[in-house]
Amino acid sequence: MFDLNELEHACAIVGQAVPATPAHAWPLLAERLGTQVLVKHENHTPIGAFKVRGGLVYLDRLKRERPNTPGIISATRGNHGQSLAFAAARHGIPAVIYVPRGNSVEKNRAMKAFGAELVEHGDDFQAAAEEAQRRAQFTGLHMVPSFHPDLVLGVATYALELFRSAPDLDILYVPIGQGSGISGCIMARDLLGLKIEIVGVQSTEAPSYALSFAAGKIVTTETSNTLADGMATRIPDPDAFALIRRGASRIVQVTDDEVAAAIRAYWTDTHNLAEGAGAAALAAALQEKARLSGKRVGLVLSGGNIDFDLFRRWVGTDAPAMA
Repeated sequence: MFDLNELEHACAIVGQAVPATPAHAWPLLAERLGTQVLVKHENHTPIGAFKVRGGLVYLDRLKRERPNTPGIISATRGNHGQSLAFAAARHGIPAVIYVPRGNSVEKNRAMKAFGAELVEHGDDFQAAAEEAQRRAQFTGLHMVPSFHPDLVLGVATYALELFRSAPDLDILYVPIGQGSGISGCIMARDLLGLKIEIVGVQSTEAPSYALSFAAGKIVTTETSNTLADGMATRIPDPDAFALIRRGASRIVQVTDDEVAAAIRAYWTDTHNLAEGAGAAALAAALQEKARLSGKRVGLVLSGGNIDFDLFRRWVGTDAPAMA
């Protein structure tokens, strides 16, 4: 998909807009997991999520190779759309973003604030994506997919930052939505020649990649009703699945209740805000706590863009007491 020189160049592109994000060892999280733990804070980017990196690299190539592109169009549950809106604004081109009805209010507002035209369509991500593709065909706008080598190249820059600062990790938990994040981690690990075990995380309510991994072939689901919207995927991307199948050791499924507990743990132990997908890695590590003793564990906190009402339900006054 790309080599180490290309990944280094992508780091330079991303670095013009996004400083390297921190990786912190939090003692209270270490107590909770009973082992060493390091958190990669992708919630500290200008859009509050790791996706910003992919949009910057994708738009950089698009503008160099197709400078007369009239605009871009894509579909999202939020962070991919924010990434594209952010990058498009930096390049001075319009961005049209489709989202399903009932999408995150705060993510919708953020996309508009970054300059995107927002269109609500359908009941889930797949319906929004199909409508965006139809519109692209008759408007001449460039359709940006949810999974693409340049998007993977961009988000792999966070893995390069992490692995160069902590090459001695034993295991890394990574959430899976459309697969760019975990694919970037697998690519960066392999290009650096490291032996870190990479474990994917999906929701029990949207387990298409987990089911596919177990079956050895693409398996789709009829629904993706998780509150962790960054993992709400019904149809795996074939290229992402091939890479995950080759490079991940397994995929752990977590419930919405486990995700909620992990969000509360991040809040109490680190005072960092995680969205559902952002807390999924911690939820999986807590589920597998018994097998982690003596290991150096990495967690990707992939984003912090959670709606206030859901935050209140999962973390605030409406939430159950912490264990």
